[in-house]
Amino acid sequence: MTEEDLQRLGLALLNSPAEAIVYSDREGIIRFWNAGAERVFGFTAEETLGRSLDIIIPERQRPRHWEGYDEVMKTGVSRYGSGDLLSVPATRKDGSRISVEFTIVSLTDADGTMLGMAAVMRDVSARFDELKALRRQIAGR
Repeated sequence: MTEEDLQRLGLALLNSPAEAIVYSDREGIIRFWNAGAERVFGFTAEETLGRSLDIIIPERQRPRHWEGYDEVMKTGVSRYGSGDLLSVPATRKDGSRISVEFTIVSLTDADGTMLGMAAVMRDVSARFDELKALRRQIAGR
């Protein structure tokens, strides 16, 4: 592939509506919000850029989230940075809760200092609800 082809591929992936891609800086301020994030969370990019990640993090999860986020920004080390798939609750614009799975990608400068993190997410609420129903069904037998 040529460099130009790679750039096209990168842009196509970043702008795809298939996966929600959100990038936040060191302070947890949203700096990139793609079409997939609009579809999953219901917010437009204009509504999110420059705002805290708190708009998609349920209030109960915020202290734990920010503790981990701040530690990663200080140390550059995440126990989830090697492609591990994480599952967490999230909040949509309408206030409804969803379940998302995601991986994270750290962004550093030339010296290795953390600049921020991107998350590649998908809504897995339907699958999560099906699993809960199956567990209830099995427990009832």
